[in-house]
Amino acid sequence: MSQYNHTAIEKKWRSNWEKNPINVNDGKKEKYYCLDMFPYPSGSGLHVGHWRGYVISDVWSRYQLLKGKYVIHPMGWDAFGLPAENYAIKMGVHPAISTAENVKNIKRQIGEIAAIYDWDMEVNTTDPGFYKWTQWIFVQMFKKGLAYEKEFPINWCPSCKTGLANEEVVNGCCERCGTTVTKKNLRQWMLKITAYAERLLNDLDKLDWPEKVKKMQTDWIGKSYGAEVDFPVEGRDEKITVYTTRPDTLYGATFMVLAPEHSLAKSLATDETREAVEKYIFDASMKSNVDRLQDKEKTGVFTGSYAVNPLNGAKTPIWLSDYVLADYGTGAIMCVPAHDDRDFEFAKKFNIPIIQVIAKDGKEIEDMMEAYTEASGIMINSGEWNGMESSVLKQEAPAMIEERGLGKKTVNYKLRDWVFSRQRYWGEPIPIIHCPNCGNVPVPEDQLPLELPKVESYQPTGTGESPLAGIDEWVNTTCPCCGAPAKRETNTMPQWAGSSWYFLRYVDSKNNEELVSREKADKYLPVDMYIGGVEHAVLHLLYSRFYTKFLCDIGAIDFDEPFKKLFNQGMITGKNGIKMSKSKGNVVSPDDLVRDYGCDSLRLYELFVGPPELDAEWDDRGIEGVSRFLNRFYNLVMDNKDKEVEATKEMIKIRHKLVFDIEQRFEQFSLNTVISGFMEYNNKLIDLAKKEGGIDRETLRTFTVLLAPFAPHLGEELWQALGGTDSVFHAEWPECDPEKMKDDEKEIAVQINGKTRAVVTLPADVSKEDAIAAGKEAVKDKLTGNVVKEIYVPGRIVNIVMK
Repeated sequence: MSQYNHTAIEKKWRSNWEKNPINVNDGKKEKYYCLDMFPYPSGSGLHVGHWRGYVISDVWSRYQLLKGKYVIHPMGWDAFGLPAENYAIKMGVHPAISTAENVKNIKRQIGEIAAIYDWDMEVNTTDPGFYKWTQWIFVQMFKKGLAYEKEFPINWCPSCKTGLANEEVVNGCCERCGTTVTKKNLRQWMLKITAYAERLLNDLDKLDWPEKVKKMQTDWIGKSYGAEVDFPVEGRDEKITVYTTRPDTLYGATFMVLAPEHSLAKSLATDETREAVEKYIFDASMKSNVDRLQDKEKTGVFTGSYAVNPLNGAKTPIWLSDYVLADYGTGAIMCVPAHDDRDFEFAKKFNIPIIQVIAKDGKEIEDMMEAYTEASGIMINSGEWNGMESSVLKQEAPAMIEERGLGKKTVNYKLRDWVFSRQRYWGEPIPIIHCPNCGNVPVPEDQLPLELPKVESYQPTGTGESPLAGIDEWVNTTCPCCGAPAKRETNTMPQWAGSSWYFLRYVDSKNNEELVSREKADKYLPVDMYIGGVEHAVLHLLYSRFYTKFLCDIGAIDFDEPFKKLFNQGMITGKNGIKMSKSKGNVVSPDDLVRDYGCDSLRLYELFVGPPELDAEWDDRGIEGVSRFLNRFYNLVMDNKDKEVEATKEMIKIRHKLVFDIEQRFEQFSLNTVISGFMEYNNKLIDLAKKEGGIDRETLRTFTVLLAPFAPHLGEELWQALGGTDSVFHAEWPECDPEKMKDDEKEIAVQINGKTRAVVTLPADVSKEDAIAAGKEAVKDKLTGNVVKEIYVPGRIVNIVMK
């Protein structure tokens, strides 16, 4: 029996691939762009969980290669931003140094995967040649009015000492470090992603993405229809505009609630309420938006002022409560406690009247113990709307409000503009110059990149200013428009800036004149398959779609969606489903496993642990079985490669069934069952070889080609052993012939009154009459009654019904 020496075989073929690349663009093949979400080098290396996604993408890329395509399969580094800077601070080194060291280590580990990455396309978001174009995109957005400055309360991480976008706050905590997020009033740069809300929502329909991701984006964009209604403030000239999706319930609005940050909040306080109002506003400023929405107990304070219900003139008390957010709608809501659970709870707590305006069958509830939230009912206590069907009125009320001059019908979105500046050092400098005469002026395009200055001290200040603000020689400059003394913007871009467009740069990474040439963009873009974690559903993926649509609008590219197909791989966890992390001490490094079992064994095991879209708990012991399978297949080939065996019908049938089953599972991305299929068919061939004295060479070659994307080193070794003179990846993916898959004979169960009494082997194309006759013959000694019915299920069952 031959010994499968994985160390020697893998070393041999990696050396060969370096000299003779297998994925070469000859300009004639159809392109296929398969992309991983590139890693940020913030830690000390990869663990087996990281491997899974890279193995999936490489297997799929090699499959496309065998399908005759030129595969674009690049890799790069998302190296700017909080993750890399926080790691550098922890290690006590400069982020430029730690990032370079981490890139080197991770690149070595990625090499162990033996993926067909094209390193000539490599990008790094910290390379000035790359972030020149990140800055260029910002300048174009500024010129189009999509990048603007605004001072307002933002999410603030006291640990990271920087502002955070809403998407970066998870359950009230910083998604990077887990610290409870507070509020801070700061000058910020914003990107007007809301200008693309409708397109971002509608274009989800044309994407081949998991439905759960599309739903997450749909919910995050949060489109709703309703009306903006104006409530005059009693005794004052101001009006408070509320956004409501239920203007049909306006007669039931018994109070209003404003966000504590609302522009009128403080001024509405009376002498009696001012102290309580100001304290409440301060307390609310210390909470994150997520905490405010999730707090179970609703809090609030009465301002002492009243508004006037525009429909019935009712005096409506104005309250402040932190469950209303300033950046959603108008920052003010009308409250209808009879028909909203949250408003009902608030009204009960603060003894506010509850007026029912929708009733089932038009009958009012005498002692309302909970809000009536049914979708439909009959309008009551609603003036001229009484008797109308509420679901009909809901559709008509916005236009009726507008016709009366009480407001306007409108569409609203939960999506907020993107907080784009960070008060940190390790990021792309925002290319804006503040001039006392000209205002905000973009750095001229021919002066890009505006490089990040080299400094020794880069730690965050905690004051709301970036560390760049203390570098006078860098901050002080002249206005490119008027020549007056001016200052550079000192905030930097967020970690998402480079990752929102990097996939475009790969196909033209050396271009110093354009972000990407139109010729290459038209030829190689967009991405055909994007593989990565679902955790990026409403961050990276949403931002990338926004950037792509903008770049399409300005003519840089001619497509408006970046990723045609998306696959989210599940997470590999430690024991008990706990996420792998160094702090938990449950990280499993791939290095020792590659040494002991080989790259090919680990590649297969990463896929064998479970369905690739689901999380899976890691257990090293399972790799033994995968390693044994590879060794058994290696021996099968080596023991039979020189035998002159003529293919039998059974060998041909198994070969074509193998091709059919593997391709079906492959196309369905059921990669774990592909591996189990290999094991199943390998056992069949081993048994058949014993029976027939060997296996024909064509069957072995077919199996080798199918296995090659998963175990590329072994695939090359066995292909060569079977007489291949070129790389196995220059062979063609095998095709199956359905006719050759058919069985010549079938085993058919013979039943009496539904109970199996015998099994007969008959020709696969046996007629009904012959099948029944053969079945009756097989059980003739058990036919003791009268036959009343004879049933034949083709290829499966003969059933004799007796009385």
